[in-house]
Amino acid sequence: MTLARSPLGWRFWLVSLAAILAMAATASLGRWQLSRAAQKEALQAAIDERAARPPLEGATLAALPPGTGADDPLVHRRVVLRGRWLPEHTVFLDNRQMQGRPGFFVLTPLQLQGSSTAVLVQRGWVPRNFQDRTQLPEIATPAGEVEVPGRIAAPPSRLYEIGPTGSAEGSSRIRQNLDLAAYRGETRLALAPLTVLQTGAAGDGLLRDWPVIDAGVEKHYGYAFQWFGLCGLVAILYVWFQLIRRFLRPRRQPAA
Repeated sequence: MTLARSPLGWRFWLVSLAAILAMAATASLGRWQLSRAAQKEALQAAIDERAARPPLEGATLAALPPGTGADDPLVHRRVVLRGRWLPEHTVFLDNRQMQGRPGFFVLTPLQLQGSSTAVLVQRGWVPRNFQDRTQLPEIATPAGEVEVPGRIAAPPSRLYEIGPTGSAEGSSRIRQNLDLAAYRGETRLALAPLTVLQTGAAGDGLLRDWPVIDAGVEKHYGYAFQWFGLCGLVAILYVWFQLIRRFLRPRRQPAA
C-alpha cells in the first residue's frame, strides 16, 4: 500500500515564509510613509501658521545672529522691508525656471533704513537672451527709499555645477549659484543670514510667481498607498496559489 504524498512539502513552507516576510516588509514601509506624512502635515501646519502671522519689520532680520539657517522659525514669515536698493551688487542666478521657462533669478541687496545691515532680496525672475548669453536684462531699480513686501526665506537653492564648488561664484554678475558667506565677503556688506522673496504682482520687468510652499504630504500618502497595495497583492497571490488552488479546488484525476 502506497502512502499519499503530503501536499505540504518544503516548497510550500518556503513560499509561505517568503510571502509573510514580503507582507511584513511592505506593510512596515507603508506605516513608515504614513508616519512621514503625519510629520509633513505638522510641518505644513507650522508653515501656514507662520505665513498667517502679521508682517515683521526689517529690524528683525538685522538682529539675527550669524549662522541662522533654513530651520529658523522666522523662515516663511511675512516681512516688510524699508530701505534703498544697492543695484551695483545685483547678481543673476542662471538656469532658474518660472512658469516652465528658463531664465534668471534676480537678487539685489537692500540697505535697511536706519541700519548698517543689508538684506539680500530675491526680487523675481526674468528670461535670458539665448542668442547672446552674456547679455544682462534691463532691470528697473527704483532709487531712494522703497518699501518691499516679501517672505523670509533661506538663501537660494544650489544647482549642480561642473567643476569645483563655487568656481563660478564671484566671477561675474551671471552665476550658477550664490554662496551667501562668499558674497558677503565679496561685497563687504553686513548681510543678514536669511534672504527675502519679494512678493506682489509682477513689476520692474520681473515675474514673482513663486511656487506655493508645500511640505509634500500627498507624496507620502501616495507612497503609502503603493506599499499597502503591494502588500495586499502578495496576500491575494499567496491565498490563490498556495491555499485555494492547492486545497479547495478539486484536482483533475489522471485517466485510468
